[in-house]
Amino acid sequence: MKYIVILGDGMADYPIDEFGGKTVLDVADKPNIDYMCEHGELGMVKTVQDGMKPGSDVANLSVMGYDTKKYYSGRSPLEAASIGVDMKDTDVTFRCNIVTLSDEENYEDKTMVDYSAGEISTEEARELIKAVAAELNSDIVKFYSGVSYRHLMIWDNGSTNVELTPPHDISDRKIKDYLPKGDHADEILELMKKSEKILKEHPVNKKRIAAGKNPATSIWIWGEGRKPLLDNFKDKFGIDGAVISAVDLIKGIAICAGMKSIDVEGATGNVDTNFSGKAEAALKALKDGADFVYIHMEAPDECGHQGDPANKKLSVELIDKKVVGYLREKLAENKMDYKMLIMPDHPTPIKLKTHVSDPVPFVIYDSREEKEGSGMTYTEENGRKTDLYIDEGYTLINRFLS
Repeated sequence: MKYIVILGDGMADYPIDEFGGKTVLDVADKPNIDYMCEHGELGMVKTVQDGMKPGSDVANLSVMGYDTKKYYSGRSPLEAASIGVDMKDTDVTFRCNIVTLSDEENYEDKTMVDYSAGEISTEEARELIKAVAAELNSDIVKFYSGVSYRHLMIWDNGSTNVELTPPHDISDRKIKDYLPKGDHADEILELMKKSEKILKEHPVNKKRIAAGKNPATSIWIWGEGRKPLLDNFKDKFGIDGAVISAVDLIKGIAICAGMKSIDVEGATGNVDTNFSGKAEAALKALKDGADFVYIHMEAPDECGHQGDPANKKLSVELIDKKVVGYLREKLAENKMDYKMLIMPDHPTPIKLKTHVSDPVPFVIYDSREEKEGSGMTYTEENGRKTDLYIDEGYTLINRFLS
């Protein structure tokens, strides 16, 4: 038996005016997912435990079967594991976004124009973080480049007694109410302010402005945490696992849990990602002996943060066609018995442009035991109509693997 998780990050949503009061899942053309919904098991699951923030870190850990109140130690340490940063037990890591702020002279008066600096490329971002590191690295603080706008700062003997805000939570808002608070708040803010001066005249930004793209005008520090200690996935569940993602956070979870992290050429984390390549890599992993493959696709979440309903709908349709549809066909051709779990980690509503903690719909489909057609398509409303509700999201995997 093979187990496949199709994780459409942020795929769930609220009704929106652009779709006549319907959600993205209501209007998306997704015949493969809807077939599995009709002939599988549909329900709702709460992936974000009470008292936890609805981040992709918390929610994906939950989907993978980890009780976040026990295992969660912060977002950025998982990303550090992905990019190969060797952390000491006393280190504190921070996510370091490069963002576009408005151009008011006083830093505190600026607005968060773009939390991703125009979905900046990894190559461009690497040059910018290199410039920041050259000026701001010290015996205490060091910067490391990651993917696209997502980077890392490590503070030797730092503190997690801080209040820091994810930049994607404050799109189009003045930043003055969201600046660092707590231990070392002044020093963190000073690093952010100094980065603005470093980035302002950088050749990468001049080229981006000339091309009509958003420049990366500042770093933004958030997502504090300490070195994670996850139980080994195989020891915990008795199966070999592999993870396919373009996002350092998800790759880091895989590495910390002892699973194989598979890179796919052209995987970007956006709607232009290599969906087909991810599906092909998943099939190869299953043929090569993996029992469990977790395919994470960030595109719906990014479109939610950008308030882009058309591309969020397209993302769901591409996941259906190029990933779910492809795997349905190829697994049948190869006569592989399988179970597939299809779900988001959390909703990222278009009208809010950020994550929420609401329960999400899930489907479990078993190729050996197709259920009689229920007539139910895969939507949030239909999920709520069922009597299946899982309050502790980290226990869903037990139902899936049973």
